[in-house]
Amino acid sequence: MTAIERPAVRPANPHFSSGPCAKRPGWTIKNLENALVGRSHRSKPGKARLADAIEKTRSVLGVPADYRIGIVPASDTGAVEMALWSLLGARGVDLLAWESFGEGWVSDVVKQLKLKDARTLKADYGKLPDLGQINFDNDVVFTWNGTTSGVRVPNGDWIPADRKGLTICDATSAAFAQDLAWPKLDVVTFSWQKVLGGEAAHGMLILSPRAVERLESYTPAWPMPKIFRMTKGGKLIEGIFKGETINTPSMIAVEDYLDALDWAASIGGLKSLIGRADANAAVIAEWADRTPWVDFLAEKVDTRSNTSVCLKVVDPDVTALSDDDQAAFAKKIADLLDKEGVANDIAGYRDAPAGLRIWAGATIEVSDMRALMPWLDWAYAQAKASLKAAA
Repeated sequence: MTAIERPAVRPANPHFSSGPCAKRPGWTIKNLENALVGRSHRSKPGKARLADAIEKTRSVLGVPADYRIGIVPASDTGAVEMALWSLLGARGVDLLAWESFGEGWVSDVVKQLKLKDARTLKADYGKLPDLGQINFDNDVVFTWNGTTSGVRVPNGDWIPADRKGLTICDATSAAFAQDLAWPKLDVVTFSWQKVLGGEAAHGMLILSPRAVERLESYTPAWPMPKIFRMTKGGKLIEGIFKGETINTPSMIAVEDYLDALDWAASIGGLKSLIGRADANAAVIAEWADRTPWVDFLAEKVDTRSNTSVCLKVVDPDVTALSDDDQAAFAKKIADLLDKEGVANDIAGYRDAPAGLRIWAGATIEVSDMRALMPWLDWAYAQAKASLKAAA
């Protein structure tokens, strides 16, 4: 193949990791100098900061006024686990899995909670399960955007308004970049370190009135860890959803989240955030369409993620290799770009098919995404030359 010269232009920001993700444009550590450090999160100003984070989340995301929003421990994982342990078991449950995190929720429900009335609908990486097979008399657990497969649900039209069960949605790489169908969702979770580039360790749990009714009318058969308890005496602990967190949050991380929310509002809110992610994803799509050695892992255009964009190498010389060698080839590309300071942490997820995963969320500048594309071709050419030399 023809040698490709090292590109002259580099992305100004090489942070294309899918989590924790790039900080907002213009961010500096000085943005956190007013963080409420050395004060109790239960003090009046501490609770005010936490309540502010909740209400700004509601405003930017357009969360309905009668939905509760709580800040919870352990990132998105903690938020999902709270929902699964607190809500499931009242009726059957359909579990959707098409990538590693969905598989994780299946494992928790089947192997840890040991629910007998659980049905799993799976699909390979790159595909969605048959959404028409879901029984909405059951509770339904799914990811809106498969972070490790780059496959998302196209919309919420497949969820009926008159469902009997609850819909429990892990939206951690979708919130703030995709249009969530709030009337169709009873539980929504996400973490701060994804689309807004916040700090890790804190999650958000959003409950519809139907989810609250379940919490107040149903008691699971298993012991409930203190960190998961959202009711007392059969009533919702409302303080959790007003800034009285279950455990101690980092007020530095809270300040950082508030900064990100203020930035989001300043650029036009959710519509602008979605537009920025769509523009970044469009740059990758235009490049992939004219590049013969690469393709999307997502098989259908309308299910491609606009945040965690997953790519596979389709060069026949590479696909003829063993799975381990294909993974080594993709890692070679990622390592070259990391060494050049062009793109950090873009190797595919360890459980996913071999390939690359490029974060295209709202904190990424489209100029940086455009600058990255020639470097992908350069790194591929370098890896291919090494492969031929070793043959």
